[in-house]
Parts: sequence; C-alpha cells; structure tokens
Amino acid sequence: MDRRDVTRAAGRANDSTALTTAARAGYTVSGVLHLLIGWIALRVAWGGSGQEASQSGALQSLAENGIGRVLLWVVVAGFVGLALWQLTNAVVPGGGEPRERWMRRAKSVGVAVVYLALASSAFGFARGKGRDSKGRTVDATATLMGAPAGRWLVGLVGLGILAAGGYHVWKGLSRRFLEDLRESPGGWAVPAGIGGYTAKGVALGVVGVLFVVAALQGDPNRSTGLDGALRTLRGQPLGQGLLTVVALGLVAYGLYSFSRARHARV
Repeated sequence: MDRRDVTRAAGRANDSTALTTAARAGYTVSGVLHLLIGWIALRVAWGGSGQEASQSGALQSLAENGIGRVLLWVVVAGFVGLALWQLTNAVVPGGGEPRERWMRRAKSVGVAVVYLALASSAFGFARGKGRDSKGRTVDATATLMGAPAGRWLVGLVGLGILAAGGYHVWKGLSRRFLEDLRESPGGWAVPAGIGGYTAKGVALGVVGVLFVVAALQGDPNRSTGLDGALRTLRGQPLGQGLLTVVALGLVAYGLYSFSRARHARV
C-alpha cells in the first residue's frame, strides 16, 4: 500500500456515515461534559464545592450512578470517533497552499491527541479506575521538570496553552467558529459560541499562566490544570463574579457543542 492508497482510504473513512456519526456524537458528549464542568464551577463560585471543576470532575460525576457509568462508554466512543475523524482529516490533503495544508494537518493531529486523552480518561472512569486531572497534571509537570532543561520545557508548555487560550478568545469574538459549520445555526447558537469560546479561552489562559509560574518557581504543584485555574479565578478580587461569568461561558460552550453536533462540517 503506497501513500496514495492511504490517502484514498482516509478519504473514504472521512466521508463514511459511521465515522461522521461518531464525530457528531463526540461533539454531543463534549457538550454534556462542558455543561457539567460549568455547573461544578458555579458551585465552586457560590457554594465552595470540593468537586473538581474539570473534565475529570465531570466524568467523576457521571461515574457516581448506574446510568452515568453507561454514558461514560458513550463518551469514550464519541471522543474516539472525533479523534479518528481528525486523524483522517490530517491524511486527506485538502485545498490551499502547501503551508496552509500542513498547518491544518498539524492542528488536526493535535486535536486528535486531545480527544484521545479525553477518551482515555473517560475509559478509566468507566472501568472504575479514574484519577483526578490535578494529580495527573502535577505528576506530568514534575516528570517534565526533571528532564534536561525541564523548567524551560514547562514554561514553553505554559506559553503554548496561553496561545491556545488567546486563539479561543479570538475565535469566539471574531465568530470564526462559524467556519466549522456547514451553515449558520442561527438563534441562540451564535451567542452561545461567542460566549463559550471566549470563556474557554480565558480559562485556558489561566491554566497557561499557572504552568509558567510553575516553571519560574521550579514547583510542579503550581500547575493544577483547569480546576486550579478556576479556583485561582475564585481567589482574585471580584473572583466570585469572575468565576460565575466563566462558568456560565462554559455552559454556553456546552450548548454550542450541541448545535455543532448537528451543523458541523463532517
């Protein structure tokens, strides 16, 4: 099998009903998780909830009852489907200049890795062996920090996350997320997308700052992931209001994800 055969096979898979259905299911489960994260964040803002305001916290809340544990397997399948769809996108060349094509491919591979990580986390909770994301993040940061030039690497990770946060804010405020859809969803979906992408960008920005602080101080415990970022917001002046706005934005992102599941270009 040569390169052209691989490309054709990826193109057929990319257009298949099974994979596009799985990808749409992935956007749906992403919406559910963001609704749960937003709800947990609201509780942190107003009730001092001890539950982790992150993907792991949302998955843990699903694992606490029988129906939720069944849904966790749907979450696994949905994220695997999204990852496979992104990987086929990376193989199919598409149009545009060579530089644009390689940038799209790199983005698709990066997004696929994120979805595979989410699927792995959901798989752990579905099997009853889930672990909080804060502990995983601290351990991963400590491992990276122990490598040669580790503090520089942790700092670069933080800057990368900061850049991703800025991209989300720009994508939301500029409405560029509409380019991911076949048609304008209209109605509530557009303001939900604006608020959702902006809030998610702010949250990612704080995560990135915490990684940079960890690198500067040589302390991996400073990198506490999304939960730590949201709790850091809560601890700032007017933090309750700030976290409330971000939490509602994460809920909005969840609602937008439901619309994306229907209108996405897949």
